[in-house]
Amino acid sequence: MDISGSSTRDSSIESAASLLITRPLGTLFTFKTSFGTAAVADGIPPEEYETWVAGFEDYPVDHRYYEIVHESLRDQCAHYYLFLKDSNGMTRAIQPFLIVSQDLATGTPAFIRNALAQVRRLVPGLLKLRMLMVGCSAGEGAIVLERVSRDISWTVDALRASLTPVARRLKAVLIVFKDYPKFYRRYLDRLRVFGFTRLPSMPATQLDLDFSDFEDYLKRRVSYTTRKNLRRKFRKAQSGPPIEWEVVTDISPYVDEVYPLYQQTLSRSEFRFQELTKSYLCELGQRMNDRALFFLWRQQGRIIAFASVIVHNGVLRDNYIGMDYTVALKYHLYFVTWRDTITWALKNGIHTYYSGPLNYDPKYHFRMALAPLDLYVRSSYDWLNRIFKPILPLLEPTRYDRVIRKFANADELW
Repeated sequence: MDISGSSTRDSSIESAASLLITRPLGTLFTFKTSFGTAAVADGIPPEEYETWVAGFEDYPVDHRYYEIVHESLRDQCAHYYLFLKDSNGMTRAIQPFLIVSQDLATGTPAFIRNALAQVRRLVPGLLKLRMLMVGCSAGEGAIVLERVSRDISWTVDALRASLTPVARRLKAVLIVFKDYPKFYRRYLDRLRVFGFTRLPSMPATQLDLDFSDFEDYLKRRVSYTTRKNLRRKFRKAQSGPPIEWEVVTDISPYVDEVYPLYQQTLSRSEFRFQELTKSYLCELGQRMNDRALFFLWRQQGRIIAFASVIVHNGVLRDNYIGMDYTVALKYHLYFVTWRDTITWALKNGIHTYYSGPLNYDPKYHFRMALAPLDLYVRSSYDWLNRIFKPILPLLEPTRYDRVIRKFANADELW
């Protein structure tokens, strides 16, 4: 939904805000700051809803996405809202954040995790910490726009001044700005002066779609060997029953078929941070049908693969995929779904294909570029921060992925 001054926007805000009255809301605590006051709450009161909506103006995933995530993943982590108010009591920004308990060794190689497992026989909680994460529990982070300037600089400075007391109050040992695109460095790098360490998270990838069609892409971008290999895979996919595909905005009628496919794919992932729910998929299509799309692939009438994407301002964000692994490897479904998604994007005026982290080997051969995502980390206690600061670079996951280092722009991660 585009943010404008129209009566349509006003009525939609009033309608959404009215729904919040039935939700359990409450301010957990309030404290004074250098810029005014800050308050932590577990919901958005109706009178603040317009500020909440405007904070995500024209972002790829807007306030609706956060609401969907907070409602559908509430059993997996605690979601909160930080109200940043100036000295006059005006709420200038509402920044969502979450509290999670996470293993710092999750992204490290198996030999480190195995060694750590031995140590944890004596110290079970070693490197398993309670964290305050500024960002989204199912996606990249975003800093909300400040109400007056419509910029994020004020918000960043206010967060820097308020997060430590919030983290201590909520018993979080680490403060983490989670998965922020490289664009944010011009704002967030100022946090390094105050003890934050910037680390690369597992990067996203992207591809400029400056091709006339998929065949043009194969000829101009990928190597001869990759092109030959892909065509062999596509012929194999065509050797069985036809694979048909379609694009829908509402996944609800098919969610019982596609959700097990998502679970199959998730179970094969080395890194698992959150698990989407059926509710997430259904609400995404119903409440964000101007941006959310679902690709469905069928074979003999049965859904064998699906993808959840967000389309906004000429960028297709390929977020989540699910496949039936009784046929996925035989018919090279990953490559088929990717080809069909790119084909649809080219036909529909999309200029950039953007894919989430992981599965870097095929993306490297597709000649995609890395899209760096950053973590900004510090302890909420100065004495612990001095201990963590030299350890954190050893735990960041990209240093152990050899394929990532092959990308032409791998140096941008740092």
